[in-house]
Amino acid sequence: MLKETTVQSSLKTQQDEIAAAMKNVKKKIVVLSGKGGVGKSTVASNLALAFGKKFPGKVGIADLDFSGPNIAKMLGIEGKKVEVQESGKPLPVEGPMGVKVISMAFFLETASTPVVWRGPIKMKALNQFLTDFDWGPLEVLIFDMPPGTGDEAISIMQMLPDLDGVVIVTTPQEVSTLDTGKSLVMSRKMLGDESVLGIIENMSVFKCPSCETEHALFGEGGGERMAQEFNTEILGQIPFDLNIRVKGDKGLSEAFEYFSPIVTKLLNKLKKK
Repeated sequence: MLKETTVQSSLKTQQDEIAAAMKNVKKKIVVLSGKGGVGKSTVASNLALAFGKKFPGKVGIADLDFSGPNIAKMLGIEGKKVEVQESGKPLPVEGPMGVKVISMAFFLETASTPVVWRGPIKMKALNQFLTDFDWGPLEVLIFDMPPGTGDEAISIMQMLPDLDGVVIVTTPQEVSTLDTGKSLVMSRKMLGDESVLGIIENMSVFKCPSCETEHALFGEGGGERMAQEFNTEILGQIPFDLNIRVKGDKGLSEAFEYFSPIVTKLLNKLKKK
């Protein structure tokens, strides 16, 4: 059996290597959800763009959801190739607003090619993702996490050193807030009580494009109740906006009217850390 000290030593080595690779990154934020389908990647990509609007060329996003690497498509850079420097270090692909992106999507044969890897191989690949790329100087680096509280999410959060905070994404639906609450508790257990920066409630209401009547398709107040239960803040409530869906599918993600105020809140919180 592996001795505990051996495991701890291996983890410390991983953390040191990742810290060295990200030595010029000022702030690191994890975007996390309790389950798939809540729009986590939509939120992560739009946060990256909103940060990128404030810091052009100084923002990155790492798509760590190997099973569903959607960030490249949402940012309109699907199919682009990763360039490698003479030093052998690969460079992130540049997207809109100068946002630097790494994603498994850049290495798949086609968009429908699945990543059929078991845990150990996937974690080795994730470690390479986090240590090999040359990010350069960044103001903010966002990590789009795999959904849930499974091995992947736990391992990644253990591997990432000096995280500045976690943004939790949920919908108002009760089953979503139940599962997402588990992710919030996991974050606090692993990173400390102050690690959670707040909650973004996605798909909060649907506004009819014809009559502008608002409909709560997934219930009302779920994010607010969750914030109250876990003593944290609602960073923003993103409506079920057809334009966000259409733009995301076309690789034109951009919803500054919703995400720029959230980024302002996050920057104020990050200044205090």
